[in-house]
Formats: sequence, C-alpha cells, structure tokens
Amino acid sequence: MRTRELRSGDRRVLVVVPDKREEAVAACAAAAGEHGIAAAQVTAVGGFESAVLGYFDRVRREYERIPVDGQVEVLSLLGDIAVHDGHPEPHLHAVLGRRDGATVGGHLLSGTVWPTLELIVTEVAPELTKRWDPESGLVLMDPSA
Repeated sequence: MRTRELRSGDRRVLVVVPDKREEAVAACAAAAGEHGIAAAQVTAVGGFESAVLGYFDRVRREYERIPVDGQVEVLSLLGDIAVHDGHPEPHLHAVLGRRDGATVGGHLLSGTVWPTLELIVTEVAPELTKRWDPESGLVLMDPSA
C-alpha cells in the first residue's frame, strides 16, 4: 500500500493506493490508523478482481453476503471512518460495474484490488465515534457523542 498525506486548508487528505490483490477495507482502516485519522469521509474509484457486498437483513440483524466474482470496475465507493473500540472503522458502500454494463451495489464487506484502487480519505471532526445500537445490532456513527 502506498499513501500520501496532503493538506487542504485545515484538513488532512490521505491518498491511499492499495497494492494489487490487497484487501480494500483492511487497507483503508490500516492507512487511517497509521496516519492517526479517527474520522473521515471516504471516496474511491478503481477495480476489484473479486468482492463481497452485503445487504443488511434487519430481521436477522446480519448482512446477506453478495459475492461478486470476476473483474469489476469500482464505479463509486463512498463512506466514512469513525473510531470504534479505539480503532478507525470504515463503513463503505460500493457500486460495481460488470463487463456488460450491469451494476451491483451494497455495503462493501471486502474487495480484492485489481488493477488499482484510488482512495481519498478526507479528515473531518476527529471526535466522531461509533457506538453499538442494540435495536439494529450494528455499530453506528453517533454524532452526539
């Protein structure tokens, strides 16, 4: 993984380019941790050789896994990072494009980078945190904390 920290006014912007075949969500979390970024907005474009998306089933309180086999374009990847249990935790959603132009989207559980992924991590208020929500069974951002 290659990173470069830039400044945009009073905000830090981290450019993260995971290596080929590196797992994207883990790379995003690791880069934020290494640079001390506790809260951020995330955008990215690139490609995956495979991925697993998720759709949250509120009754079962777990993600239904949506395997995405084969090369896809990362048409849009959006999300945030906030601290949970002392570590930066990315919450990412992706729209992936197939060779025939069809798309599939959802919560990004994992994505294996190929040939590249260009992540832009823009720091926001560092005091943002995530807290356990017993009703949904998820760890959600809590702007009031």
